[in-house]
Amino acid sequence: MTILTISPTSKITAKKISKGFIFPSAALTIKPSQIKYYRLFDKPPQAGDLVYGTIDCIGQHSSLENASGRIHMIHDGTKAIFVFGNRYAPDFYEGLVPSEMTDEVNLLARSGVVGVVKTKNSMIKDPTKVKISGYVCDEKGDVLNTQDFPLIKPKNTIKKEPRSRMILVCGTSMNSGKSMAAAACCWALTSIGYNVRASKITGTASLKDILHMNDAGANRYADFTYLGYPSTYLLTKQELLGIFNQLDLKYANNPKNFWVVEIADGVIQRETAMLLSSPEVTSRIHRLIFCANDAFGAIGGLRTMKEKFNLIPDAISGICSSSPLHIRELSEFTNIPVFNSAPDVSRLKDILVSSCKPSPQAITAALSIKCNKKRTM
Repeated sequence: MTILTISPTSKITAKKISKGFIFPSAALTIKPSQIKYYRLFDKPPQAGDLVYGTIDCIGQHSSLENASGRIHMIHDGTKAIFVFGNRYAPDFYEGLVPSEMTDEVNLLARSGVVGVVKTKNSMIKDPTKVKISGYVCDEKGDVLNTQDFPLIKPKNTIKKEPRSRMILVCGTSMNSGKSMAAAACCWALTSIGYNVRASKITGTASLKDILHMNDAGANRYADFTYLGYPSTYLLTKQELLGIFNQLDLKYANNPKNFWVVEIADGVIQRETAMLLSSPEVTSRIHRLIFCANDAFGAIGGLRTMKEKFNLIPDAISGICSSSPLHIRELSEFTNIPVFNSAPDVSRLKDILVSSCKPSPQAITAALSIKCNKKRTM
């Protein structure tokens, strides 16, 4: 094993990282050639810090997604690079970057994000454990952090009007069908000749969702990890808007194009609510797609969107759209169109492109009339 003496006066040494490790997607902004040394020392971890470690005990996650999107099976003893980050995932974990360095952490996501689990969904296994060997550092001994190497640097700093039309996709919760709806929007628009760009603004590092949009025709795509963030949980509103605006400046300058944007989790989640309450975001909406798991969730979501954010979706989709019974239930409460992400692409074209858009007042009136009628029956 090679030992590198970084500072002879302070006797700081680092060990060389041998080949054979997995390079995860959470470390997307780092070049593999930068991964050379590691050393363990007493430094409080920061979101984005890279560490070198070994899988110590397989739990919920039994695979890692690499920076190309390939999924690697992992085992006890698998060596990999990991990235400190927070995670908000009601179906899995709430995990945080620890306040001090420790020799063992939890694998919070398949993308290689690690931290300490604070809460866990009781329906899933305990987290996979990772034994930390040390921080990944450069030849000077400085810790590599993903936020120091953003892949996106917009040429423009001021948004010029007019801009690409933004299709915003949000929903009631994680796994409500947002990514499938976003991909359907990409496919519907590209199939009739439009150029489409796609972005995911919030969430935890994972290439899967933006690669789905790429598969559906978005020829340029990126998410927050391209800017060096392993996740967006607990970021400030200023940081969130910074992500949104940088991606807007990079991908939405051509008014002839469409920009399909997904926001993670549900509309009452902290970061999602911050963005939906910001005029910088809402003023950019051309069409708003709302996704839900079931009809009742969609009904409650519509009310929350109107009462909390003064937003009315142009269409409803998500898991509920796959069930004719859910759609029938929804029809008793709203006239907002519902589209199934899989087969209803032709209908979706009309929703996204048609200039015949019902006024918010008309949609609100229809919603109110149907609800009042239901109460008086």
